[in-house]
Amino acid sequence: MELLQTVDFWTGLLKIIWINIILSGDNAVVIALAARSLQPQQQKRAILLGSGAAVLLRIALTIVAAKLLAMPYLQIAGGLLLLWVGVQLLREEEENTKNVKEHGNLIAAVRTILVADVVMSLDNVIAVAAAAQGNRLLLVLGLAMSIPLVIFGSAMMIKLMERFPAIVVLGAGLIGWVAGETIAGDLCLHDVIGSHHWLHYLAAALGATLVVGVGRLLASRDRGSAVP
Repeated sequence: MELLQTVDFWTGLLKIIWINIILSGDNAVVIALAARSLQPQQQKRAILLGSGAAVLLRIALTIVAAKLLAMPYLQIAGGLLLLWVGVQLLREEEENTKNVKEHGNLIAAVRTILVADVVMSLDNVIAVAAAAQGNRLLLVLGLAMSIPLVIFGSAMMIKLMERFPAIVVLGAGLIGWVAGETIAGDLCLHDVIGSHHWLHYLAAALGATLVVGVGRLLASRDRGSAVP
């Protein structure tokens, strides 16, 4: 209990909450994209389940963050996986919005949220771990308090996507951008990227372009093959 009364504890907690406010934007976009195809009553369940499980995974990742980020090729593999997630989300969204919106599967949506969140958290868990300074209670409290932020952000993004469909494409592009950044941040590319910083932004731009381009191309091909 003495720990909860120290200035350092509350300062660290505020730091973690603030870090999560900054870093939760892309997670909210992924959750919104994955949950948007569900029936309205299932959207809330997907957001709650996805957000809660994602935060638990982030806690586990943060505890072992240093070891994870010291593994070469891990972020490359994660970035490629995230590219695939972005393409699939946009592909499904393009298909569903052509005529009548089809309703997706709750389990599939939650699975997509978890996969994407694990990958997107690889490059930011170090910041949270540094703010916690080894205090696991501080880490758990700070990340748990970020759940309402992600839930609110996801619900708001779904409403915005319903009103402005172009945001769906921008959201998919954001996933691709993060995927490119994740790949460029891999340990084995550290020397190359460190000497040529512009490659970091090039990789991010290529990732965004790839997700949007391939996602829409596959959706268009699927629509063409579905026409009798």
